[in-house]
Amino acid sequence: MWTRTDSGDTLRAALAKDKNDRVALTSVGIDDITWKQAPYIVGSGACMGTADVVPGVSGGTMAVALGIYARLLAAIASINTHSLRALLRFDLRRVLQLVHWRFVVCLLAGLLTAVVIMLKVVKLPHLIETKPTFVYAVFFGLVLASAIVLARRLPEWTVWRGALLVLGAAMGFAVVNLVPVQTPEHPAFIFLCGVISICAMLLPGISGSFVLLILGKYEYILNSVSQLLRADLTQLGVVVPFALGCAVGIAAFARFLGWLLNKHEHPVIAWLVGLLIGSLWRIWPYQRLTTAEVRGKTRVIGNDPYFPESFEVGVAVLIVVGLATVLCIEHLAARRARQEAPA
Repeated sequence: MWTRTDSGDTLRAALAKDKNDRVALTSVGIDDITWKQAPYIVGSGACMGTADVVPGVSGGTMAVALGIYARLLAAIASINTHSLRALLRFDLRRVLQLVHWRFVVCLLAGLLTAVVIMLKVVKLPHLIETKPTFVYAVFFGLVLASAIVLARRLPEWTVWRGALLVLGAAMGFAVVNLVPVQTPEHPAFIFLCGVISICAMLLPGISGSFVLLILGKYEYILNSVSQLLRADLTQLGVVVPFALGCAVGIAAFARFLGWLLNKHEHPVIAWLVGLLIGSLWRIWPYQRLTTAEVRGKTRVIGNDPYFPESFEVGVAVLIVVGLATVLCIEHLAARRARQEAPA
């Protein structure tokens, strides 16, 4: 569970083990990393960056698995009113004392490197266009496994939590049906996408990329980032609003997340499980797509999932691969937590 430190300024958390042998979060002091720890944090950032590009894999889940989730939230919370006031006074020495800047720099270095590799080497946006059924099969397995992992975090299911699961499923299904496939490309909407997706990324089990997929802006934003890496500066009109939205979302949501998990941890998890289950409709591998010409480009304006007469072996295998990936991450998370938990 989350608690605050006496200072009330910085979110302090570390892994601990409670009497039921379940991983919990408790309050202890967390300082910035040393340079000796930098290589591990860079590697962790690379894992999180890869996860964040793929819908279904939560960057928050990856951070838990790698044992840096508490450090991540503490680093975000270190950017507070005290550090901002020091920055406005140009007191850089004080800023560096307050902000976990070594952790942030190392994490971003690994994260951005992984994103570039996924876009430039793996070319994920191109794969989605050319082999959507197989790519979405992996995504489906990833999201389904994330729901299973979250459900296992609950010590027991009560009527209230079951009701929240049903509510979350209804909301998830409603969202993916109400949100139009063709959403606006206005900078204000891209900014909102950044806010929502980064908030989702911080929650273990929810993928920021999956949220972009629901909002109909996953391929659009990934293509913009890919084009910007090719020195196409016209894409700054997309990337900058999205980045600003991420900055605003992460600054505001980290503190709210600490309070929410402290006060209502199990109800929130039950609701998230339902939300994931209800959202699976959007990424079912078999979809009949309706397209139309919009401003000279072929756009998807409708999708109708269906169950095929014969299920392709490759699709089934890729769903299992997605499931196994997240379940392995959860296994690593539990093992690492047990190793680092105090006696």
